[in-house]
Amino acid sequence: MDILEAIKNRRSIRHYKADAVDDEAINTVLEAAHWAPSWGNAQCWRFVVVRDPETRVAIADTLTKVKVDNDWVENAAAAAFKQAPVVIVLCAELGRAGFRSDGTPVTDKADYWFMFDAALAMENLVLAAHAIGLGTVIVAGFDAKKVAQILEVPDDSTVVTMTPLGFPGHKGQVSPRKDLSEVIYRDKYGK
Repeated sequence: MDILEAIKNRRSIRHYKADAVDDEAINTVLEAAHWAPSWGNAQCWRFVVVRDPETRVAIADTLTKVKVDNDWVENAAAAAFKQAPVVIVLCAELGRAGFRSDGTPVTDKADYWFMFDAALAMENLVLAAHAIGLGTVIVAGFDAKKVAQILEVPDDSTVVTMTPLGFPGHKGQVSPRKDLSEVIYRDKYGK
């Protein structure tokens, strides 16, 4: 699949078939994530592949509830975490991206640069998943500390994001895009 085609056609999937995802497919998406660029080649990302149904449910239970018509309801992604046969949790080692080897920050964004590196890895992962016929949805609304406890993530690392991984149970919706002229400025911001 052409990369531009993958970028334009990848969709967030919130309903999955129960079909198993084999190790080869999982390794393919993780290999793609692993090849993402990173600050100073720090490769601060770490991936936890969760197949255990009880652990997937426990992780789903950490997702933030959403308000619909004055009622708080389960996040749509929570059902996806329970349906999909795999959940991939992306963690990052702290104090590496944006820092020199002696721990000195290189940028005023050093405390947060791991987020950028993790996002690059996750983007590679979801595009690779789409290219081989798997669905994903990048999730941010959850209690990261609870997920870290469930997965026994060490204190020098943090849970950044996660995604269910499986065969789509539906076709994802196309979200409207702003016109390119609305998001590009020339020479100075706002021009």
